This record gives sequence, C-alpha cells and structure tokens, in this order.
Amino acid sequence: MKSKLIGLLGAAGIALSATAALAEYPERPINMVIPYGAGGATDISARTIAEPLGKAVGKALVMANVTGAGGATGSVTVQNAKPDGYTMLFARVGSHSVNPAMKETLPYTLDDFRFVTVYEINPVACAVAPNSGIESMDDLIAKAKEGGVTFASSGVGSLPQLASVMVLKEFGIEDPLGQVTHIPQKGGGAATTAVLNGTATFLCTNSSALASFVANGQIKPLLVTTAEPVPGFDAPTSADVGKPNLEKLVGWTGIAGPDDLPDDVAAKWGEWMAQAASDEKFVDQMTKRGSIINVMSPEDANSFIQNQYETFRALADELGMRIKG
Repeated sequence: MKSKLIGLLGAAGIALSATAALAEYPERPINMVIPYGAGGATDISARTIAEPLGKAVGKALVMANVTGAGGATGSVTVQNAKPDGYTMLFARVGSHSVNPAMKETLPYTLDDFRFVTVYEINPVACAVAPNSGIESMDDLIAKAKEGGVTFASSGVGSLPQLASVMVLKEFGIEDPLGQVTHIPQKGGGAATTAVLNGTATFLCTNSSALASFVANGQIKPLLVTTAEPVPGFDAPTSADVGKPNLEKLVGWTGIAGPDDLPDDVAAKWGEWMAQAASDEKFVDQMTKRGSIINVMSPEDANSFIQNQYETFRALADELGMRIKG
C-alpha cells in the first residue's frame, strides 16, 4: 500500500510538472497582427522591431497584415482572440486614438484592449513646398486668414486631417474647416505629392512619412509637435511657439492584446519590449525615419492613449467632425 501511495504521489508530481511546463508562456509562435498595409508607418515599425523583439521573446513572431476599415479589421481580430497572449496587435494612433474619436460607429472601444506598451512616438510635422513662399507658421496662418489656403491629408477621418485642423485651431483659426479647404487624398504618399506639386498648400502628418522628403530638401518643415527638437527636422517645436497642447498631437505605435490579457503575460511583454527597443540598430533605423523611441509602461501607455483620445474627441465634437456610419 505504501509503495502504491508513493507511486501515485510521484505520478501526480510528474503531472503537475508537465502542466506547469505546458503553461509556460510562450510555448509556441505568437501571431502579430498589423492592421495596416505593407509599407505604411505601422508595417515599417512592426517589421523593424520584429528581429530584436523575436530574440527577446525566444519564439517566432508570425507577422500578418490584416487590413481594412482604417485599421478596424485587424483590431477586431485581436479583440475577439483568445486572451492567451498568442494573438497580439501592433496598435496605432489611427486605429486607437483617431478612429474612436472621429467615428460614431466602431466595432470596438479602447476598453476592449489591454495595452502592454507604446514604444514609438511619431511627432506630427507641418510642412510646405520649399517654393511656396511660406517660411514659418506665422506666414501660413496669415495666408489662411486671407483665404485660399488648402491642406492635404490621407483621407477623411485620418490623423493628418485632424492634425491640420487642430494646428490651425491652436494658431487662432476659429473655423478651420470653413476657412481652409481640405483636399483628401488616397493615402499619405498622395497627400505629400499634392503639396509637392502645388495642389495643396500644406499638410500636417507623421514625421516618419516626411523624413526622406525633408532630408532631400523636397519638403520644408514649419513645425514639429514635440517639446524637444526632432532629429533631421530644422523647425520650431510646439514648445518654441508656445503651443504645449500640440504635444498631444503625435502618432505612435504600441502593442495590445484583448482586454482580459493576464497580468503575467502583460508583464512579460513589458520586459521583452524594454529589451527589444534598446537594440541599437532598431533605434538608429527608426530615428532616421523621424521617430522617437520611448517605451511606456502599460499604465503610462493607457493614460497617454486615453488623454489623446479625449483631446481628439473634444475637437471633433466642437467642429462637427464626427463621422457617421
């Protein structure tokens, strides 16, 4: 009887050990959803950090572009996923700040996700063509008050549209939608081209989208929405021009899971991201694209995103920019 009991206890111990081993996260590849298309800011950020992040995780990261509805399709994929940490989202300012603020009908809210970090900040830069005759924000605002100024964006309800309107409002244009004409384009590249060829007077968009044009002298930056200068952008900051509220106007990339992602899983992501985002090659590549690498804790990330959402939502409501349907 005693030998049987010892055998049973041994078997139970083995079973418990096996269960613990099976429960160790991660034990298999992790699916990483990119809710925007190849070549965009989110895709570039995700694929640039994939190598150092994969090393930190110790398992393969399966990168998948799940596109549609301005980032909503990929976001819903993660919202509805099992909260086990094996399906995670590269969340973006568009999908989780602009969309909730601008669109009356979305299949998710911020509360449907648990952010484990925001790791990249893309300041917004307002820019014009070098031959525009506009040398500063004061010049641009003076022309806007005279009339005839236009701005390009990547589409209705996009960050560049909201950014341009917010900047104009901060600089004293009370009715930016009425006084300045919005010329939406099919994507960020087309918006920049519109400024280059003179179809639009200016645009305000992520610095990462303009970095190469600025470096080549094709685009002249007038403003960056940060307290500190942005490498490669010889332009006043929002602090320089006395507009601290514009520091909320930035793009960003973060990682999120479903809202009930376990604490231990979230904690591991915090450790992995801190390690991955300190990789010198990654930092150098992203800095050259106009990005600022800043790894936020889950608490700081959620606070930052909520604050940004509330700012954008208030502006959209004030100016009647909310999109129905």
